[in-house]
Amino acid sequence: MHATLPLLVDTDFPALRRSRPADTLQVNLGYTCNQSCLHCHVNAGPTRTEQMDLDTVNTVLDVLRAGGIGTLDLTGGAPELNPHFRYLVEQARQLGVKVIDRCNLTILDEPGQETLADFLSQQGVEIVASLPCYLEDNVDRQRGKGVFDTSMRMLQKLNARGYGDPDGRLVLNLVYNPQGPSLPPSQAALKADYDRFLGERFGIRFNQLFTITNMPIQRFGSTLVSTGKFNSYMTLLRSAHQDANLPGVMCRSLVSVDWKGYLYDCDFNQMLGLPLKIGGAGQRPRPHLRDLLDQSLEGNPIAVADHCWGCTAGAGSSCGGALA
Repeated sequence: MHATLPLLVDTDFPALRRSRPADTLQVNLGYTCNQSCLHCHVNAGPTRTEQMDLDTVNTVLDVLRAGGIGTLDLTGGAPELNPHFRYLVEQARQLGVKVIDRCNLTILDEPGQETLADFLSQQGVEIVASLPCYLEDNVDRQRGKGVFDTSMRMLQKLNARGYGDPDGRLVLNLVYNPQGPSLPPSQAALKADYDRFLGERFGIRFNQLFTITNMPIQRFGSTLVSTGKFNSYMTLLRSAHQDANLPGVMCRSLVSVDWKGYLYDCDFNQMLGLPLKIGGAGQRPRPHLRDLLDQSLEGNPIAVADHCWGCTAGAGSSCGGALA
């Protein structure tokens, strides 16, 4: 695999600082996944064994108990494959914290996960489900043969439990990623297409569609390098930059946590090994969850590199979709 960090660190991306205390803790529970997707910036897959242990999970809960964090955003890999996933969700919900599960949908159909949909609905977990297109060929090309059919069945399973009802309490959002080195189309227009196609053909309901730009890192970045498209993609991102997106980028109010408990400004920086900057001289070069128990991040500088142009290009991109 081609490493893209050396191609990204020499940057003139605008300097950023955290504008307010962190209100979202995005925790990567491990890189094990039941899929190996082409666009995956985590390089997750069935052969990855990295998983957050119980001690680190309990430190996450200590940070939540300390207050100030209103949202726990669980990601992976497939976060549900971590053996402590349900314990963490239950404890966080008892603290009144909103929990988001970034779900690939097919995990709901895996052996041993037969009760997962019921668990998520009983806990009131918000689901952000990856569905990179509403057309079967495109989904299977990016994520594997048969993934589209399984995803449709699992969406229907979630709908049967109340997910996606416009007036209900169970939120189901979908995520679109471009098929290649291009920017996402209009989020609103694409949602209308998803609504129409999935509703008419499968009777599927969902709340929002998030369009997320593919980042030139890990598996997708390596593919760009090997196909000779890395430089042209970076030119596209830079040329589409919008200053108006800078105030809304997710790194201003989110903290990303890796499976060992180390801190980053976002999930993409985590995958590049660019640690969050905290405190002054004498602080640890790799801040850990424990640092959040006694230090504020407000005003701290954010680690940036050339991949950050992906978050400000066009309508912008964040874990919650387009910014504009």
